[in-house]
Amino acid sequence: MTEAAARPLSAPGRAPLFVRLSAALHVAGAGVCLVAPRAWPLVVATIIPDHLLLAWGSLRPRSALVGPNLRRLPDRAAENEVALTFDDGPDPRTTPRVLDLLDARRARATFFCVGRKAEQHPDLVREIARRGHRVENHSFGHAGTFCCWSPDAQAGDIDRAQATLARLAGAVPRYFRAPAGLRSPWLDGVLRSRGLTLVSWTRRGLDTISRRPEAVARRLTRGLAAGDILVLHDGGGAVGPEALPRLLDAIESARLRSVPLPDPEPVDAAGAAA
Repeated sequence: MTEAAARPLSAPGRAPLFVRLSAALHVAGAGVCLVAPRAWPLVVATIIPDHLLLAWGSLRPRSALVGPNLRRLPDRAAENEVALTFDDGPDPRTTPRVLDLLDARRARATFFCVGRKAEQHPDLVREIARRGHRVENHSFGHAGTFCCWSPDAQAGDIDRAQATLARLAGAVPRYFRAPAGLRSPWLDGVLRSRGLTLVSWTRRGLDTISRRPEAVARRLTRGLAAGDILVLHDGGGAVGPEALPRLLDAIESARLRSVPLPDPEPVDAAGAAA
């Protein structure tokens, strides 16, 4: 699969409403300072809260303030279903075990793979796809500073992962999950131009922090309901694989089934996917 094929483009569309209002506020503030230079303290006092809101919306993983964000399965796909997702793989120590556990329960999931790890373990990516799971984009390098990068730097990292994962999995990723869920106000435009939909979660197990599998499973199963998007990790030394049997038990007890994320809705001209 060529790199061009790994980059499905959509109409850029319009930026999210709050981002457009923020840009307009900055333009208006610059105009006020040109006309009345002594008014700059008032302009700064107006812009600072706007910057704080932009930061809050960008650094809060489940926020939709700076762009659409899939936090639950859409209604058309949520009946008796939950979406189990795995981040930070593939990992030769844990991913095969996760795949076997899912197979034993006839469960399907979505794997948000890191491009660099996929290059190191290409057979694992192929095996994930072969067993009927989705392979999606979790950036190429999973840099902790990803949310601070320029739009061009973010786009380059995403494109590199997109090409790698499309080549190995045989299907172009349609979803993106930001490293640690943190993003910037301009990430939405980067994703829309590539036909990608941002995904966060309904709840996460915090299995990269907690070392107790029972506590991880409890976070994910408290209030478990159809339409939930759940997050574990199959990389980074997380205890997610140890918590997975408990989670699958709870899904079965609730008469739910784990499915991959459905194909996303087309990105419309207003950028209102999901």
